[in-house]
Amino acid sequence: MTFNRLIVLLLLLICGSLAAQVKVSGKITDAATKKPVAYADVTLPNAGVFTTTNTDGSFYLESENNDSILEITADGFEFQEIELTSKVNYNLVITLTADASLSEESTISLQEATITGRQKKYKNKKENPAYAIMREVWARKRNNGLRNVPQYEYEEYEKLQFDLNNVDSALTQNRVFKDMEFIFEKIDTSDITGKAFLPAFLNESIYKVYGKNLPTKKERKDLVANKSSGFDDNEIVGQTLKNLYKEFNIYENRLNFFNINFVSPIARDGFSVYEYELSDTINIDGIDCYRIKYYPKRDAGHTFKGDFYISMKEYAVKEIDMQSTKNIDVNFVRDIFVSQQFDVKNDSVFLLKREYILLDMSLLNKKETSKGLFAHRTVSYKDFNFDNPHPDEFYNERNHDPYTSGAFEKNDLYWANARHERLSRNEDGIYEMLDSLQQVPRFKRIVKSVEILGSGYWQVWNAIDIGNLYSSFGYNDIEGFRLRAGARTYFSQNDMWRIAGYLAYGFRDHQFKYGAEARFMFNKFNRFQIGIGTKRDIEQLGVQLTTSDGIMTRSFASSSIIGQGSNDKLSHINKTNIYTSIDPWKNFTVRIDGNYQTTRAGDPALFNIGYINEKGYREEHLIDTQISLSLIARPGAKFSRYGIDRYEHSTLAPTIMLRYTKGFSGLFNSQFNYDKLQFLFSKPILIGSLGRSDLTVEAGKIFQGVPLSLLSVIPGNESYGQIPGIFSQLDYYEFVTDSYATFILDHHFNGWIFNKIPLIKKLKIREIGFIRAAWGDISKESLEMNRSDIEYLAPNDKIYFEYGFGIENIGIGNFRPFRIDFNWRGNYLELPDARKFGVTIGMGLSF
Repeated sequence: MTFNRLIVLLLLLICGSLAAQVKVSGKITDAATKKPVAYADVTLPNAGVFTTTNTDGSFYLESENNDSILEITADGFEFQEIELTSKVNYNLVITLTADASLSEESTISLQEATITGRQKKYKNKKENPAYAIMREVWARKRNNGLRNVPQYEYEEYEKLQFDLNNVDSALTQNRVFKDMEFIFEKIDTSDITGKAFLPAFLNESIYKVYGKNLPTKKERKDLVANKSSGFDDNEIVGQTLKNLYKEFNIYENRLNFFNINFVSPIARDGFSVYEYELSDTINIDGIDCYRIKYYPKRDAGHTFKGDFYISMKEYAVKEIDMQSTKNIDVNFVRDIFVSQQFDVKNDSVFLLKREYILLDMSLLNKKETSKGLFAHRTVSYKDFNFDNPHPDEFYNERNHDPYTSGAFEKNDLYWANARHERLSRNEDGIYEMLDSLQQVPRFKRIVKSVEILGSGYWQVWNAIDIGNLYSSFGYNDIEGFRLRAGARTYFSQNDMWRIAGYLAYGFRDHQFKYGAEARFMFNKFNRFQIGIGTKRDIEQLGVQLTTSDGIMTRSFASSSIIGQGSNDKLSHINKTNIYTSIDPWKNFTVRIDGNYQTTRAGDPALFNIGYINEKGYREEHLIDTQISLSLIARPGAKFSRYGIDRYEHSTLAPTIMLRYTKGFSGLFNSQFNYDKLQFLFSKPILIGSLGRSDLTVEAGKIFQGVPLSLLSVIPGNESYGQIPGIFSQLDYYEFVTDSYATFILDHHFNGWIFNKIPLIKKLKIREIGFIRAAWGDISKESLEMNRSDIEYLAPNDKIYFEYGFGIENIGIGNFRPFRIDFNWRGNYLELPDARKFGVTIGMGLSF
């Protein structure tokens, strides 16, 4: 898999050129205090290249044009000009002297605004001439021009690239790269950060985009051509890289990066977050513009530094550069750089002309010298046409199949003419270099090892994988120690069919368990598929409401090694499932399941599921035959691959599910006739600068009386682990219902509180708050047939709730997977053995 190969290259760097005309790096300090000077302008005037210093005073500049002069302009300091004695000037130490002659008087009229070489200290924002300009920008808040025409079409060129950075001479001589030395011939230097990098992945795409706004919005995006470096799973890597970047409108108050809101420099509340300086005027593409420089008032937080250019006539953003602050609180990310260029049409309409985003990422820690990745995305647009209307059926994306249209078969001559901008010499050589790397046996062996660790499957024959290796061991009170071995077919990531199975053995009950399934997909567009499976196993029922375990999966509670109580309320199930599903529309699935399941207690001496059947006899064994219809909507979800198993990327897409289940008495000896209706809504929600909330709402009702194994149990947790959708202070089967509604809200503050506390913010930990609530009821019919050892109790007279706070992002460097939650039970404290307080521990990597 390509992504694993990229990880291999990065791990090799941890284990173990072409030069521009002018390269300058260094650090600027105050001559009097010896402290670094932040946000100073550093310019190569003849080359027309400039940057601003970081909070530690450091800077880097690079230009392909010759220049022997370096100019430094900083707030409150004398202007300084330095002569460069060579083309490469690294680690310069520059000291600035305070300028005592600067006047504190300011001109507040926009028409008479003075452009100065330093920022004046204004008593309030209204005295700042940049504020007057920004008020005009906000008054004319722009709309993307594509949203203001009846129809549109254009061509889009996208270039995605991964580079391995901080490549040094010691690394190139490391023997871990034996037989792979040729890759270092492509080393280059970033013109933004100054770090040496080695190109590792390149993907180019050309799209034709069609859209309409009236009477309803529709858009179709056809992949016309694609060229990618020669790894196997380029679609995953390309989409993963693309998914790092979220679409945003620079005029919005908050910009989404990694599902974290950053404050836009153009935000209406920007003056409470940023310092602005009207520093220059410049002509861009024949348009006179103000240059406004900005930087954050506080070093911590999700903010940027940089500058933007506002057209004097339309008061629209013509260009903007954004670079994250030095101490950005995002795991794995050292730096973000964004450059956008716009075509300003009139007072209210703009078109994005070109966008470039660079992410400087690292694996273990965020030290500047640590080996890491550059992730680039360049997008450009041209050939806009607003005069060609199309009927509604034209905009169906299924009208275009890139796999049959030749999009992946374009030759080099096509690409030479079709690219919006030429590749650099090193970029052009990536394709050949990576093809050669795949022929090196040593590299293949390392990639194989990483693929096993990443997927949990080990390929033993051409199309047979053994796994999942991470499910090989388990423990519970019924089975004792448990061993499991499984296998699956795997020809490629886009297999249209897959067969899988497993065999398990418990050393306490001395019983074998098994499961097997076969799934077949017939159409990759509407994803029409059928499947059949069966399993015989020990499981903990009642730990999920709307979702359910598949044939090859098993709930956490069935094999919990460390728990807060005995894990003896397990059930022995024998289940057969037949299903069919289809996606009639994008991200909307219709699925029909037929299930036959027998259930009995895992150990009747410890737990029983007894009930009175319709003939008045006691039963300890349940037979259930049911059919369910599920409607599942995932608007905005993004997937890679088109096979039976797709790879879903992280998005803010909601999950909406409605399910109806019908139980049939007498069908295959089934014992109960019932109707069940269930609903699920789940969505992550960004809330300004306050972080992200994860919301889940579930509701359901069974309309007839049924025994314990068919009822809706409010899911509890008797382990010390954290499981989404679970009530941590409830025991298994503590609340049993046939009508229920639950509400779970976790809010991730992303350090919004801790980052304001001087000592704590250095720990990089983040705070979480949560509340969970459940209401339920149990019918008289269900109560009367109960003969199990579970006393039915439903939270019907008052809503059960629990609450608490947690600390996440616990760890070292970038490896911060741990989370600790402190849970309090809000009510029903009078129940026997009620757990008033509990601590749970979880793991999960995030930005």
